[in-house]
Order: sequence, then structure tokens, then C-alpha cells
Amino acid sequence: MLDLNDIMIFARVVESGSFTAAARLLGMPKTTVSRRIAALERELGIRLLQRTTRSLNLTASGRLYYEESSQALRTIEGANQRLAEERAEPAGTIRISAPVGFGGHFLQDAIFEFLSTYPKTSVELRLTDDRLNLVESGIDLAFRTGVLEDSTLVARKLGSMHRLLCANPDYLARCGPPGVPEDLARHDCVIAGQATHAQWLLEGPHGQETVAVSGRFAANEMQAVMAAAIAGHGIAQLPHRFAEACIKDGRLRRVLDGYTTPAGGLHVVYPSSRHLPPLVKAFIELAVRRLNATGIGGGDDFAIVSR
Repeated sequence: MLDLNDIMIFARVVESGSFTAAARLLGMPKTTVSRRIAALERELGIRLLQRTTRSLNLTASGRLYYEESSQALRTIEGANQRLAEERAEPAGTIRISAPVGFGGHFLQDAIFEFLSTYPKTSVELRLTDDRLNLVESGIDLAFRTGVLEDSTLVARKLGSMHRLLCANPDYLARCGPPGVPEDLARHDCVIAGQATHAQWLLEGPHGQETVAVSGRFAANEMQAVMAAAIAGHGIAQLPHRFAEACIKDGRLRRVLDGYTTPAGGLHVVYPSSRHLPPLVKAFIELAVRRLNATGIGGGDDFAIVSR
């Protein structure tokens, strides 16, 4: 019966170029290496290596056998490595990127639980509404909302989120609430973006409608957009989870109750790699559990998405 250890020794002899180098690599006597190769050749009934006092060469059959068997060995070694990683306690530093509002309101509890569960880990959290290049920025994983474009990142869809239209009660008392989407054109709107004008896509009783809006303040960070709305600088589109919290405590009031933005996907994305590091995998699974508990989660599809 073939012994996998003999096949491994044969592969090391081929890769190192000599019995002596293979013996040193494997930590066993040269005579043992020679004996195991001879046993493998007897079992197979073929000559694998041509030996002389000065050289060691593969036979044609030996070359074919090495090419096939070394691929199988790599598969076995990879399986052993993944199993060891599964059994290992997560350790090290994980670098995470997330939108400002999402990170502040949902992600921090997952991070704190992760740190308590895995005492050998540390977390570096970067909150930004800019879409960073994960590889260039050294980010291990990022949470993204909205539509994702094609690229070399792997994405896991966690669920969907939509935005509500909200404004400060004093602003509404001063300017009056909009009755229909077209009324937004005469209001100051707080824009999430680079310019103080935008096209807002709303979903309501009559399907989707597009409205041109403008205002006096725009920001590419949701925290700043929310702060401007609370300060009374106009109507804003805010993620429903923390919009509802501000509505509940009276800082904001919802307008156009029958309208929201179309639901956008909530994803966790990470650089494509053959084996997801245990540290990253453990955090994703913990975050998924917490998000499912809030009612946000629910998706588990994988795709290639944007940086």
C-alpha cells in the first residue's frame, strides 16, 4: 500500500535537488530518505529517479508522477493549514472601515464583543463615508451600503437599508412641511455628497420619482449631514435606523411619510484571497450575528464588487 509520507519525501527530493538536501530539510538521515524512495519505486513498479554519483534526474515517469502527486500534496497541505486555522484562537490586529453613521450606531457593539471574546486581538476602526481602496489603505474588511460595482473585492450581502426624509421641527415650523415630493424643490435640503444640489430618487405610493433638490450645505460624511439636519439647515435623507432614534427623541421629524429612498444593499467586503484569515472570518461571523439580531441582516450571497 502506498505511504503518503514516501510520496512527500519524493517530492522534497525533487524540489531540493538531492538526497542530502532533502534529508536536511526533513530532519532525517540520508539513508532513510534513499530507502523510502526505493520503497516507493517498488510499490509503483517504476523507476522515478536516475541516480549517479554526481547527479540526480527525474525519469519521464518520475516527472509525470511528481507533477500529479505534488499537486495532490499541496491540496492536502492546504486542507491541513485551513483546519489548523479553524482550531486556532483568533489573534492579531484587524483593520476595519465603515460609514460614519453605521460604525457609530451598530458596529461598535460588535467590536466591543469581539475584543472581549478574543483577548489576543485588537481593532483599528476607520470611520469614513469615502470608499477607500482596501489594499492601498491596509484595510482587512469594510462595511459598504448602496450599489456596488465590479472589481476584485469579495462581498457578502448582510441585508438592506433605506433612508427617511427628516428635518428639525423648528425648520418645519418656519418653512412648512412638504406635502408632495415636488415641494422639496422650494426647501433647503442637506445633501449627502460633494455639491449643494442633487437628484433624489424617492419611492412612494406611485412608484419611483426623481426630484431635483438643492440647499446650502453638503457633506460626504453622514454624521455631518445628520448634524446639519438636527441644527435646522434643511431636509435630509438619513439611514432609517438612526433617523428613527432622532425622531423618537424629538430632534427630528419625518416628512413625506409615504416616501423613502429605494432600499440599498448592506455589504461587508474584503480583498480577494484564497484563504480568509481566521481573524477576519471570526469578526464577520460575529458582526453578522449581531446585525441579524437587529433585523438589518438577512443576506448571505457572495459576489465580486467595487473597492
